[in-house]
Amino acid sequence: MSSSIPPSPSVEPGWLYSVVETPDHPDFSLLYRRLGLRQQCFNSMRRAMAGIKRQPPAFIVAEFLYGFSNNYAGINISNLDVMLFSLQRYAPDARVVVLVTPTQRRYVDQLNAIFPLYAVLPQPVTEPRLARVLGGSGSD
Repeated sequence: MSSSIPPSPSVEPGWLYSVVETPDHPDFSLLYRRLGLRQQCFNSMRRAMAGIKRQPPAFIVAEFLYGFSNNYAGINISNLDVMLFSLQRYAPDARVVVLVTPTQRRYVDQLNAIFPLYAVLPQPVTEPRLARVLGGSGSD
């Protein structure tokens, strides 16, 4: 039986997807432009996943939100699980940069054990640090 889902298209090197689910998500739009990255913002995981299926990005920058009381019967760890699972099929080469508050940092390791993350940055994230992660120059 053949699958009706097309194989993953190649990652577009100049695209960065920002998944902005809280007002605390830092705005690094100017940095992304300086690094030659085209940013696409999404305000929900559902919309981000639709974008990933259309055009796989080189980078995804998203906040980690631990599922303290989610409706998934303990299956999912955070807001990122379903998207990371989809990346395996639609954008396996995309690099995921996770922004996390110090109080939730310990939960990211559980997620990283299942889905390898490119970088985990504790908030507040500095522009030079993110620039280094994304391949630009910078120093803290």
